[in-house]
Amino acid sequence: MAARCAGYFLHAQLESGSLCPLTMTFASIPVLRREPALFETLRERLYARDHDPRDLPYAQKTSMLIGMGMTEKQGGSDVRSNRTEAHPLDAGAGEGRGGAYRLVGHKWFFSAPQCDAHLVLARTAGAEGLSCFFVPRFSPDGAKNAVHVQRLKDKLGNRSNASGEVEFLNAFGTMVGDEGRGLPAILEMANYTRLDCVIGSAALMRAALVQAVHHARHRHAFGAPLVAQPLMRNVLADLAIESEAATTLFMRLAHAFEEDADTPLDRAWRRIVTPAAKFWICKRALAFTGEAMEVWGGNGYVEEGPMARFYREAPVNSIWEGSGNVMCLDVLRALEREADAAQALFLAWRAEARGHPALAAALDRLAATLNGAAGTREQSARRIAQQLVLIAQAALLLRGAPAAVADAFVATRLDAREGDGGRVFGTLPATFDHAALVARAFAA
Repeated sequence: MAARCAGYFLHAQLESGSLCPLTMTFASIPVLRREPALFETLRERLYARDHDPRDLPYAQKTSMLIGMGMTEKQGGSDVRSNRTEAHPLDAGAGEGRGGAYRLVGHKWFFSAPQCDAHLVLARTAGAEGLSCFFVPRFSPDGAKNAVHVQRLKDKLGNRSNASGEVEFLNAFGTMVGDEGRGLPAILEMANYTRLDCVIGSAALMRAALVQAVHHARHRHAFGAPLVAQPLMRNVLADLAIESEAATTLFMRLAHAFEEDADTPLDRAWRRIVTPAAKFWICKRALAFTGEAMEVWGGNGYVEEGPMARFYREAPVNSIWEGSGNVMCLDVLRALEREADAAQALFLAWRAEARGHPALAAALDRLAATLNGAAGTREQSARRIAQQLVLIAQAALLLRGAPAAVADAFVATRLDAREGDGGRVFGTLPATFDHAALVARAFAA
């Protein structure tokens, strides 16, 4: 898993448009395994290493991609309000999991419509909850499935990846998992896609940072290279710290997703820290890419260079797979439902905080917020998620990064006397060696 995440991180620095189908295909595997007979027909194609772009039934292809169709116009993130209906093809026979259905309804976001199959949610007459369905691009008879693409979305960014709006006109689908239990299945899938949102945002940071530092090393202004200007060095050093913290965080999360990672602490990283990281890192990418663009000046604002695209790509990860508020509320739910995992996480952080007063104080502040009046906890959900991630990053950097990086991060993100987590980049204290931090980032 860690190797896969590292590869995804490198891929995302080169091309963001192909990440969505890669993410969804990878995340669909745990869900599709719930239907062994179906999965056996897909296994080799899902694990293939070569892309097969041919528009054929998946049984005739050497590899395949899986997409998702969850949101509808009336609900958005509230998928429980979905109205798409699923009716058995042969009423009374073959109903329930593994059964064949015809789907009627609409999906407001269908990503990505060129995939060989999609996982979608729909309602059946026999269950209160939503069920999950595998909807292939072609019907069993070899004809194109009755999934009508009404339009492709005219998106702000991520334009090299298509997103559609579709209508199901008695489209063929196979039920995956138990009837009425589609939402838990999709939430399992979402945990993986949220991790990839973190990685994708960290990759945008890294790519923008490299471009900014390279430009500053070669651009001369006011009699010296930009990188030699003290204030510019401060900005670049601050960006470098932010990028390293984001990278370190997603790699720790990747280890928690390994198949043998089944301890309460691993579960805490998966269920509690992942949505918090998805909220915070994706938000930071927005400010980060804007700051990196500014290093290029006016040249960063034009489309001939890469900075404008980085900036337009950044918002999608913050919105996709649950916007900021949805992530923060999920953090609160996970803290309540996974009490033993939360306890293991805080005990581990307390151990890390020995000898680090700023980290210990930050943990105390987080505990005070969590132990406050229950009625105010939801209002503080963003602050809780932010504190969780900053503590996680600080603990990881104190353990594995050079002292200069860890100390600068702690002093400016956690220390209540000097830090302010919502600050602009370029406000590192003058006491830190900004040039050394920039040099480390560019050489990494």
